[in-house]
Amino acid sequence: MVALQIRDVPESVRDALAAQARARGLSLQGLLLELVTTEARRAQNLAVLARARRRAGGHVARPGDVVAELDDIRRERPGGGE
Repeated sequence: MVALQIRDVPESVRDALAAQARARGLSLQGLLLELVTTEARRAQNLAVLARARRRAGGHVARPGDVVAELDDIRRERPGGGE
C-alpha cells in the first residue's frame, strides 16, 4: 500500500469530511480511503464503457432503447403481439 497526502485543504472542508466520517462510524482516514477507492472504481468503469463504445462503432443506447428493441422483438414472435 502507498500513502497519499493532500496539502492545503481548507479547514472547513476537513471539518465537513470529519463530520461525515463520524456520522458513518468511520475515521477520517477510513472515509477518505472509501472516497478515493470509489472514485478509482468509477474511472475504471468509465474506461470499460469507453472501450465498449469504441467496439460498438460509437453507438450509445439512450434510455428506453433497449426496452423498445425488446418490445419489437416480442411483437415479431409468433403470438407475441397478442
